[in-house]
Amino acid sequence: MNKCKTAVVIPSRMASTRFPGKPLALLGGKPMVQWVYEKSRASRADAVIVATDDERIKKAVEDFGGMAVMTSPDHPSGTDRICEAVRGSDYELIINVQGDEPLIPTSVIDELIDVMQQQSELEMGTVAVPTPRKVMDGDFNKVKVVFGEDHQALYFSRSTVPYLREGGCDAPVYLHWGIYAYRRRTLERFVALPEGRLEKCEKLEQLRALENGIGIHVLISHLESIGIDTPEDLARAEARIKEMH
Repeated sequence: MNKCKTAVVIPSRMASTRFPGKPLALLGGKPMVQWVYEKSRASRADAVIVATDDERIKKAVEDFGGMAVMTSPDHPSGTDRICEAVRGSDYELIINVQGDEPLIPTSVIDELIDVMQQQSELEMGTVAVPTPRKVMDGDFNKVKVVFGEDHQALYFSRSTVPYLREGGCDAPVYLHWGIYAYRRRTLERFVALPEGRLEKCEKLEQLRALENGIGIHVLISHLESIGIDTPEDLARAEARIKEMH
């Protein structure tokens, strides 16, 4: 196995529609971005970088001893922000850990790094969690993924897929966990591609990869995290931290 140099990059911005100022919201007495950074720093990645367009986030990260880089405020997505953050570096494998995943298990990051290190032919990787169909039905904020026997993603959707037709034989439903691994060349190719028609329809950026023949390997996990989209999610995460301690 040829080990390539790996960086976790955490895209972080203040202007969240549903939860403005989210990265600096306090969770267990620490800003949320610090939780994500520390979970990532405990992984096997060679470096962890917060990519932001806000000086307040950069200062907060540096205050707790982390590394942050300023990026353009004009990026249409976190992926574009990540690509700018690693431009000119020698990282060959980039892991995108969302800045709103303060309880992400470090082991999930390590598993994704390992599978990408061991299988050099993989261009991208991500994670899915088996979830009961009744939990997923009707929740369009939860993204679902369908993959083949080779664990290559076939489709991502906000709808519950595969659809269970009356008289049909049920198949597992998988929640897509928005952590990604990219080969550097794949990341650069991805951000250079125009927005895809399926991407425009579902508002799911990863569909751009599938539309352009970029394979996405799906790693199965039975762990869980709490993505923070709203202040209510933050309260749930606070309660979980108290349970853990």
